[in-house]
Amino acid sequence: MARRTRQAGVVGRFGPRYGVRIRRRVQEIEEGLRRRQTCPNCQAVAVKRRASGVWACRRCGHVFAGGAYRPVITTSFKRELAPTKEAAEEPGAKEA
Repeated sequence: MARRTRQAGVVGRFGPRYGVRIRRRVQEIEEGLRRRQTCPNCQAVAVKRRASGVWACRRCGHVFAGGAYRPVITTSFKRELAPTKEAAEEPGAKEA
């Protein structure tokens, strides 16, 4: 016979509360948080979170700032830089 319910995983502590979508988001964040990450300094899979936004490599001791839940910030937000004065004064620069 097939199993009727799914395994709860790390969000099983919430039971039926808070809704499925929120529990899935929390599960994705917490599983990534507990997973060991790659060190940007020595490339070892030994980075663990020390505090919110503070990550440390257990192999080389490198401590660095990152995201709250992942050591590398992965956002799709791209910031456009304003043109500098030097670029505007160049003769080949576009005039708007």
